Amino acid sequence: MNGFNFNEVIVLRGVSIKDILIIDELELLFEPGLNVLTGETGAGKSILLDCLGFVLGWRGQAEIVRLGAEQGEVTAWFDIDKDHAVNGILNDSGIEVGDEIILRRVNGRDGRKTAFVNGRRCSGQLLRLIGGSLIELHGQHDNQGLLNVRGHLELLDNYARVDDLKNNCKITWNQMSLANKTLVSTKAQIKSLKEEEDYLRHTVDELSSLNVKKGDEDRLDERRRLMHAASKIQTDVANALKSISREGAEDQIADAIRWIENASKQLDGQLVCASDKLKAAYNDINVAQQEIESVLSSLNFNAEELEQTEEQLFAIRALARKHAVMSDELPNTFVELSQKLESLDRGKADLERLEMDLAEKNRKYDTEMMILRNARISAASVLDEEMLTELVPLKMEHSVFKTEISNCESGPMGADKVAFTVETNPGSLAGPLEKIASGGELSRFLLALKVCLSKGTSNRTMIFDEIDRGVGGATADAVGRRLKSLGKLGQVLVVTHSPQVAAFGSAHWKVEKNIKDEKTLSRVTKLSTDDRVNEIARMLAGEIITKEARGAARSLLKI
Repeated sequence: MNGFNFNEVIVLRGVSIKDILIIDELELLFEPGLNVLTGETGAGKSILLDCLGFVLGWRGQAEIVRLGAEQGEVTAWFDIDKDHAVNGILNDSGIEVGDEIILRRVNGRDGRKTAFVNGRRCSGQLLRLIGGSLIELHGQHDNQGLLNVRGHLELLDNYARVDDLKNNCKITWNQMSLANKTLVSTKAQIKSLKEEEDYLRHTVDELSSLNVKKGDEDRLDERRRLMHAASKIQTDVANALKSISREGAEDQIADAIRWIENASKQLDGQLVCASDKLKAAYNDINVAQQEIESVLSSLNFNAEELEQTEEQLFAIRALARKHAVMSDELPNTFVELSQKLESLDRGKADLERLEMDLAEKNRKYDTEMMILRNARISAASVLDEEMLTELVPLKMEHSVFKTEISNCESGPMGADKVAFTVETNPGSLAGPLEKIASGGELSRFLLALKVCLSKGTSNRTMIFDEIDRGVGGATADAVGRRLKSLGKLGQVLVVTHSPQVAAFGSAHWKVEKNIKDEKTLSRVTKLSTDDRVNEIARMLAGEIITKEARGAARSLLKI
């Protein structure tokens, strides 16, 4: 698989096919420049393209497994430089990026298909995405490439090299979209707040007047319970005070101290210790008395205070139930509703500011969009002129190619719709490329367009499937020359029946059918110089190759 060096613009190195349709086993190693494939009708040239399409995820025949085989498989390998667009696809898919990509797809007898990229299993969708970045197919029935009007805008943009302008347009579009989204959201928010303005103002006033703080419910509840039990508590505390006051224990201890001291004098101090302890107890009783008196003083309240406490407590609990929150969350509710009210009050100013911002971004987008449009118009004019020049040697000097640019709905890529149209004869109506041109004309239009669009280096392998059908002589020679020129820009594969085109190939393969063991098999052979003479002579003369045909073949090959 590594037989030769590819330049940096060549991507397809080779393809291996096993048990697909009438191919049992085949490996092709492609070369730089123009690769041509020839052979009689029905030899299997289209099968090769079908196989390549299969490994790239394109839709093809439902039954492709060779008769008698359990499964068929196709492998294709590519050389990729570090700047190739496919690397971004691989990175996004979590597939390791290198200088080579190996695609493999297996089709079982039961119809199940399995795809692999660099040995890692992948979906058919990812395979098609990768394949589209590696291979470009052109032909009379090409609805995925140049004939797909949905891709004409991108083709023109690539030709015009307006990536920076498109990026500027995309940035301003995103900014404008975000500004519009913010404005719409703010309008909806203000409208919603307007609908509940009365409620907001009433509730904020209610919360503000109550001025609830965290812990207020617990504090008020404790105070309420204390006041409800205060009467009994007050009696108990008063009785306790009475017991230790001068009418109670205090007087008795004072008398005991006096009696002990008188006795101690007569007992030579034997009761001094007892006297000290009684004095200490007397002091403790005084301290306790002071604390009890303080508490008793704090228990003085009236019914009005209890009513006020209960009223505030019940109001807090009612608000908490109203807002379905705990009472300690009411301060946060107040802040939240106050902020909504502030938003409503400053809503007019916010809307004016947002509308001015959106208008400014709209103006900026319109400017960037017009800059991009003018660049496209300018590039379209140059492309149309180049097409007129390119169509002359293809014997279509009376045809007119026109790049139509019309308005469409604005988007990140501007507000332009692009369509390639043609006028095949003077005075005839112009129309879409695929509807106006005949088979031969269409082939030449597609070739000319591709030549014009491929200025600079191509990073995709281009495949042309019998694009020279319906032309011959000098026109076929002109087609061959242009295919060769494309081959200098990037790798080109051509399936052709034209000897003039085949002669321009830098590498030439012949596709043949053989019958082996009563089975029809297709084989592909790379032709030497002498073999090329014989093959081109066959294409010129038919089944019987004459001396004159060989001479003509040598003349075409310039040998």
